[in-house]
Amino acid sequence: MGKTGRIYRVAGPVVVAELEAGMYDVCKVGNEKLLGEVIQINGSRCTIQVYEDTTGIKPGEDVENTGRPFVVELGPGLLSSIYDGIQRPLHVLRSVTGDFITRGATAPGLDRKKKWEFRASVKPGAQVKGGDVIGTVRESETVMHKILVPPSSGGKIAGISDGSYTVVDVVGKLDNGTELKLMQLWPVRKPRPVTRKLLPDVPLITGQRVFDSLFPLAKGGVAAIPGPFGSGKTVTQQSLAKWSDADIVVYIGCGERGNEMTEVLTEFPEITDPRTEKPLMQRTILIANTSNMPVAAREASVYTGITLAEYYRDMGYGVALMADSTSRWAEAMREISSRLEEMPGEEGYPAYLSTRLSEFYERAGRAITLMGEEGSISVIGAVSPPGGDFSEPVTQNTLRVIKTFWALDAKLAQRKHFPSINWLNSYSLYLGSLEGWYEKNVAPDWSAMVGRTRSILQEEDKLLEIVQLVGSDSLPEKEQVTLLVARMFREFFLQQNAFHPVDTYSEPKKTYHIMKTILHFADLAKAALESGVRVQRVYSMKSKDRIAEVKFEKDYGQFLAAVDKDIEKEFESLK
Repeated sequence: MGKTGRIYRVAGPVVVAELEAGMYDVCKVGNEKLLGEVIQINGSRCTIQVYEDTTGIKPGEDVENTGRPFVVELGPGLLSSIYDGIQRPLHVLRSVTGDFITRGATAPGLDRKKKWEFRASVKPGAQVKGGDVIGTVRESETVMHKILVPPSSGGKIAGISDGSYTVVDVVGKLDNGTELKLMQLWPVRKPRPVTRKLLPDVPLITGQRVFDSLFPLAKGGVAAIPGPFGSGKTVTQQSLAKWSDADIVVYIGCGERGNEMTEVLTEFPEITDPRTEKPLMQRTILIANTSNMPVAAREASVYTGITLAEYYRDMGYGVALMADSTSRWAEAMREISSRLEEMPGEEGYPAYLSTRLSEFYERAGRAITLMGEEGSISVIGAVSPPGGDFSEPVTQNTLRVIKTFWALDAKLAQRKHFPSINWLNSYSLYLGSLEGWYEKNVAPDWSAMVGRTRSILQEEDKLLEIVQLVGSDSLPEKEQVTLLVARMFREFFLQQNAFHPVDTYSEPKKTYHIMKTILHFADLAKAALESGVRVQRVYSMKSKDRIAEVKFEKDYGQFLAAVDKDIEKEFESLK
């Protein structure tokens, strides 16, 4: 049992106690033993952020220091689970307390009764170090869970055996007496170690044309996606979860409205994983910490999520982590900071806002794990700027540390253009480092095609300002063709139907061939104008509209080849 003290002052989720403790020690506060974490020490007084509602807590009640930091349980059973911000399984709490969680309710993160079939992959006498695999457990139909030696341990295997074990049973021992179990504990604020980080030169293939071509995200990269109401953010995130070539998905609902989180909790279990035809939840972990839950738990939820992601990365898996939304996380920090009476920074946010955002995003990356395999964590952080104002502190501090910005546009969504990614406000700084992969694995002229596509869309934006003043008919014929080609890119290429069985996923080669066909049409149109063909005849061509149909064709290669021939024939007939 740890040291005890007494409550001195209560201010919302922040409690000051006369207590001997270390930074980030977990404490049990008050008569109901509410969980909290030491976040400030001033002499003999400790400031504790409590993860639950503090109504009714009063000075003089006992506080017990557990003497250890806030840790999460890592082991088989994480996948398909739905947790709150401090890794309490919500389905277990519901069976105990009903639909509303009562204060002080606790439950272990991993089921203590369920038995797992463990198969050892090392033998007694083998020398192992932290991060090595000692065996495997079939966690779901799609994921093999590798049981790892805790990073700080190592030695010779004194004994190990196959069998059916719970997560707390001892499956083996090291010669120094260390017990090996299916479960290990890890403090959430401490990044798990890797051997070395790798350059971001492999893309995270999302199957969404606008992302893979114009604004790619590297494996181990970080992206921000601002999501105004009604812009299709949830569908976009579901598409990323379904189709991105990540092995594991961790979705953190951090401070979102309850109805939005309910939508995610009800829809995710029904989504079928297209790669395995099994439920997507078999490789997904959901963390639900809605806006009406205590702010301290919201602040902790992102650390819980990134630690779970690091654990699966250490097994050599690629993990995609969605944090929705980092703005609500920052608001939780702001509330706690004000209770601590700290000097406020811009718009009341704490002065360390940028540091905390950087620390979180820095835990992403593609790396060689301790066991020598490659693993990655790609972080996609949703940002919810009030009123769509991108100049506010959370968005600006996020932009300083991320390298891909996918700007969702409510106006595009209103025009039924989905995904509603604004191609003028969005950007990716990974384009240069990913060129080599795309040119080797997709097409040698991939970068040239993407460059031309971007320039046409940017040129359209300039021309539309002139069109609003004088009309499109007054433009030179060359510019009128540019507008036509840009419209083809918007309608045939950038728009993608997430609910169509074929169009929901576009592999990079299909993306390339659609792009190439549209640019081939643009070259032929330019040549036709130079030979004296009127622009109206180019506009009235029927063959160009068939490019739109390729999105819904499985055998796109033959279809596009036929469309190319039809376009060339029609241009020949114009001369």
